[in-house]
Amino acid sequence: MKNGLEDVIAAETQLSDVDGEAGRLIIRGVSLDHLVADCSYEGVAALLLDGLIERSFDQAQLRAWLANARTRIFHHIGAADAALLTLPPVDAMRALIARLPDGEDLDTALSLLAAPAVFLPAILSLQRGERPIAPDASLPQAADILRMLTGQLPSKEQTAALDAYLVTISDHGLNASTFASRVIASTQAGLTSSVLAALSALKGPLHGGAPGPVLDMLDAVGTAENAGQWLSEALDRGERLMGFGHRIYRVRDPRADALKGALKPLISTGQVDPARGTLAQAVEAAALAILKARKPNRPLDVNVEFYTALLLEALGFPREAFTGVFAIGRTVGWLAHAREQALDGRLIRPRSVYIGPLPAAA
Repeated sequence: MKNGLEDVIAAETQLSDVDGEAGRLIIRGVSLDHLVADCSYEGVAALLLDGLIERSFDQAQLRAWLANARTRIFHHIGAADAALLTLPPVDAMRALIARLPDGEDLDTALSLLAAPAVFLPAILSLQRGERPIAPDASLPQAADILRMLTGQLPSKEQTAALDAYLVTISDHGLNASTFASRVIASTQAGLTSSVLAALSALKGPLHGGAPGPVLDMLDAVGTAENAGQWLSEALDRGERLMGFGHRIYRVRDPRADALKGALKPLISTGQVDPARGTLAQAVEAAALAILKARKPNRPLDVNVEFYTALLLEALGFPREAFTGVFAIGRTVGWLAHAREQALDGRLIRPRSVYIGPLPAAA
C-alpha cells in the first residue's frame, strides 16, 4: 500500500507518457516540442480522440464540427441566473456543463469540447455586467475564445499563444483529474459525468489552482532588483515559491519551456508589458539559484504554472479564470481517457486497509 498511490500503475494507455526523469512528455507518439510547433488545438484533439469515438475524422472535419458545437450550446448561457453568477468562474462553468446530455457519442464529446470554451468567456462577461458574445463558427477554437473574451479579433500572435497553451496542457498522464475521469468512465456513466468529476478534481488548489498565485508572487516581489531578497525571505518564512517544483518531474517541466516559447512572439511584438517580462525572468533566475543553494538534494525547477500565469495574463484572462482556461485545454484529454477506459478497462475498484478499532471479543 502506498499513500497517494505513489508509483502505483493503475491503467494502460496509448494517450500520453510523462517521463519525469528525462523531462519529456509524449502525446500519442509525438513529443511535446514537435506538437506545439506543428499542431493546433483541433489537431491535438483529433490526435487524442482518433479511434476512441464511433466515427473517424480528420483535423479539418473536427474544426468544423467543433465550431458548430460552440454555436449550438451557446443557448445554455441563458441558464446563468444571478445566483450562479455569484460563484467563482470555474464553479459557474461546471454548473452549465451539468446541463449537457450524458451520452457516449460524438455529439456529446463535441459539446463537451465546446462547452468550457463558450461558457467561461460568457460567464466572465456576465459577471462584469456585460452581454456575452456569441461564438463565430468561422473561427478556430483558440481565436474564437479570445474574441468572445475581449470582443475583438485577436492578433495572430495571441491566437498562436493560446493554441500553444491548449496543446501543451491537453493531456498529462494519470494526474488526479484524469484519474477521476477514468474512475467515472469505468462505471459506464456518460462522458458528461466523467468531465464533471475531472473538473471537480481540477479546481482543488493542489492540482489546477496554482497559476493565479504565481502572479500574486510577482506582484509582491514588485521589481526585478527585489527578487532575490523577497524570495529568500519567503523561504525563511516557510512559504512555497509558486511555479517551482513538480511531483513527477525531477528536471525542468517541458511544458514550461513550451509556454515560455509561446510568450516570446507576444513580447517581441510589444503585446506584453516588458516590465512584467523582465520581472518574471529575474524571479525565475533568482528562485532557481536560491532553491539550488538551499535544497541541493531536492530537484526544484520551473513548472508549467509559472509560464501559464504569464501567458494567460498577457492574453487578458483574469487570474480567477485560470483554472477554467486550463479545463478548456484538458477536457480533450479527459474525454480521451474516459473513452479509452470505457472501451478497454474494467470497473476501477481498489481495496483499502482497515486501521480502525476491532469489535470486542464475544
